[in-house]
Amino acid sequence: MSMRADPRFLAELQAYGAANIEACFNCGNCSAVCPLSSEGDSFPRRMIRYAQIGMKDDLLSSKELWLCYYCGECTKTCPRQADPGEFMAAARRYAIARYDRLGLARLLYTSPILSALFLAVLAVMIGLVVYSFHGPMPESTLRLFEFIPADVVHNLGVIAGIVIGILAFWGLANMVMQVGKEIGPIRGIRYNWLGAAWEAFGLEALGQRRYRQDCETYSEKQPWYIQRWFIHASILWGFLGLLLATALNFLLALLGIKATGTWVPIWYPIRLLGTIAGVLMVYGVTVAIIKRLRKTDEGSAHSTPSDWSFLILLWLVGMTGFALEVAVYLPQPYAWSYWMLIAHMAIASELLLLLPFSKFAHAVYRTAALYLHALKPLPEAEPAGAGAAE
Repeated sequence: MSMRADPRFLAELQAYGAANIEACFNCGNCSAVCPLSSEGDSFPRRMIRYAQIGMKDDLLSSKELWLCYYCGECTKTCPRQADPGEFMAAARRYAIARYDRLGLARLLYTSPILSALFLAVLAVMIGLVVYSFHGPMPESTLRLFEFIPADVVHNLGVIAGIVIGILAFWGLANMVMQVGKEIGPIRGIRYNWLGAAWEAFGLEALGQRRYRQDCETYSEKQPWYIQRWFIHASILWGFLGLLLATALNFLLALLGIKATGTWVPIWYPIRLLGTIAGVLMVYGVTVAIIKRLRKTDEGSAHSTPSDWSFLILLWLVGMTGFALEVAVYLPQPYAWSYWMLIAHMAIASELLLLLPFSKFAHAVYRTAALYLHALKPLPEAEPAGAGAAE
């Protein structure tokens, strides 16, 4: 079997953050200390070797690339200060950029100035599009969805959802086909399809099992509410909860049960879901920002511009959402509430449109890799009467 090596691969990969990986002499210490590495999944050592000798396709085809949670134990114990944890993160950024055929992910990960300019221009453009549909600003009572009609919000949401869905599916299909080269063809239907889905989506993505049970055992003893797994989970749970609350609001409006923007008390189920989810997300993002500012552990010691832009956008979405929540309960309407709605919609739309190219894509690809990792053929059933014949 021939091997394709690209001598320019290592230099290309370093543009995504793998600055010190040339120092690695492949001692294997990183794989030995990694709580998630096993005999069958020898990372990050194998991934580093692929990079050093230019085996680009092999690196992109490795599901192990997505199994790492960047606990930083390998970086802390590396005798050559090669920073294998940051290498794994950089390799994932590179993979996201390769799965994206538009080239936007590459821009976001490798060009800080152009990336910041693009994000600013995109937010302004979305804000102007939203504002172009504006109506009057009622002064007697706060009516946000008379200022920006609810139909406009719904229609823009549907269009954005379709675009995001197409781009996300495109990238995910590229990723699955690439990883499928290593796994090989799946023949027949006797696989643990549902069991693998529960393990990947329920236990790992939502339950954070490996991160919580394995990776955290190597970190300093901290209260559960500031441990890395909980911060990671808070952001994920919060964002998914907000998406669910938004989708349910849209569904109720579609069914004619509750019009968008109709006042309901805080304990109304969907509103309560959105509030709790928002608190979770803002809490997780705020602690993550503090950890990165203080560089409290190996996992937060390296922050790329794409890390900061992602966290800042999430934080702004949460805080503008809470500002609107407060505005609803104020005794009189204020003009800033209407402008806050435009800002919230612009930032939220930008965040969602960037989903296939940002760290959200990371979460999607990791879940897909965990699913493929958990997918196993079922044992063949014994023929009826086989035991009796013996």
